[in-house]
Amino acid sequence: MVPIRVHTVLISTQHDETVTNDQIAKDLKEHVIKPVIPPQYLDDRTIVYLNPSVDLLLVGRMEMQNSLDPTKVDRIGAYIVRQAAKSVVASRLARRCIVQVSYAIGVAEPLSVFVATYKTGKIPDKDILAIIKENFDFRPGMIAINLDLKRGGNFRYQKTAAYGHFGCEDPDFTWETAKILKPKA
Repeated sequence: MVPIRVHTVLISTQHDETVTNDQIAKDLKEHVIKPVIPPQYLDDRTIVYLNPSVDLLLVGRMEMQNSLDPTKVDRIGAYIVRQAAKSVVASRLARRCIVQVSYAIGVAEPLSVFVATYKTGKIPDKDILAIIKENFDFRPGMIAINLDLKRGGNFRYQKTAAYGHFGCEDPDFTWETAKILKPKA
């Protein structure tokens, strides 16, 4: 594979509160982006997110918050890609499937959604990706709604702590229910 261009750059970094976001952005462009990404891969369509959210939490505190909040993308992003991949296999579009998604803090739409079927797909991966995007909304708020994640409060998530998040046929684990997907005729 030969790269054509860089679509999106995302850098979230800790910084001293006395440094302005403008200075951080300038420094990141000069001392990180320019030295790392060859200029021929950057163009006027390249999207750059530099510290898209200024309210970053400490990692330990973030992990605790994620374990209690069903709207945190670290948790629910895994749920929706699990459901999407299971749906591809259940719909017999492929025998194997991985779906990956990446997010930027403070940006609702994912930066990317990626699908690979390891050459087991009945149709090309790009077509499976299109079907997935038609059938799944990867925005965190919509994932919470579509998977009914707020029902039952934190009680349902205590089960994930004891038995894991995946592979359980508990009705509270809504992400384990596959959708039947159909390719366009």
